[in-house]
Amino acid sequence: MNRSTRFLLTAAAIAFTAAAHADATLDKIRQRGILAVGIDGASPPFGTLDQGSGKTGGYQSELAADLARRLGVKLETVPVTAATRVQFLQAGKVDLLVANIQWTQERSEILGFAPTPYDLVGGAAVVAKASGIRRWEDLRGKVACVSQGSNFAKPLAEQYGAIVKGLRGIPESLLALKGGNCAASVHVQPALHYTLNGPAAAEWKDYALATEDQLIPSPTVVWTRRGEADTIAFVDQAVQDWHRSGLLLASARRNGVPDAYITVRNQRARQGKFDRAPFDFAVYADAARR
Repeated sequence: MNRSTRFLLTAAAIAFTAAAHADATLDKIRQRGILAVGIDGASPPFGTLDQGSGKTGGYQSELAADLARRLGVKLETVPVTAATRVQFLQAGKVDLLVANIQWTQERSEILGFAPTPYDLVGGAAVVAKASGIRRWEDLRGKVACVSQGSNFAKPLAEQYGAIVKGLRGIPESLLALKGGNCAASVHVQPALHYTLNGPAAAEWKDYALATEDQLIPSPTVVWTRRGEADTIAFVDQAVQDWHRSGLLLASARRNGVPDAYITVRNQRARQGKFDRAPFDFAVYADAARR
């Protein structure tokens, strides 16, 4: 066998291996008959706990259920936290992440993702009304509690001079705020808005959102492992269908998720227009204010 032939055979073998690897996730899902999706769990308005069954339902679960339906398999939702979600995905404990994980360049370098976003979410800060904190700039030199691994940590520290403290999640952060261990609890705006205005609003009568401006509003995407080209293509087509059909808009409204961004994207999708990575963040900052 000459050198040229060996080279061609080696190249073909590499290509075959790559293709087999790319198809492995969807094949495994179909073989076991279950799609495992990481979600935020009972984190209103994105997920709610059914007291009767003990299962989490709501916005993220409904989107995950549609993906399972498209594959013809059952859905298994797995609650994840900011500290565990990437680990769970990379270790194969979940096949996908349909959670509040916004696109960042850093995340895109270690994970795969469907390039069409399904939502837009920015950060908000809950503070004591008596704190005098009214702007992001007012956090300079003060402790801001965030979830571990939050993409809000960098701008809080570098742009606004806050002392960032990473905690397990939103409940722990809010508890730290009430206990005086942080001056602000900074997390995704819809979740904090629900905290202040939902069923437990009376407990938070002495607290408010510090500002109407969201911190680095960013596209929310469905995450996969790197190199899973077929999975990415499958999910991306589903997300485009969600926008085009109105499924996403209906789910958001049914579950109390802010829908200004989704409404506009539904209109654009019916014209065959979709947002795609890499993203123009200036456009999203404007959309978050509407």
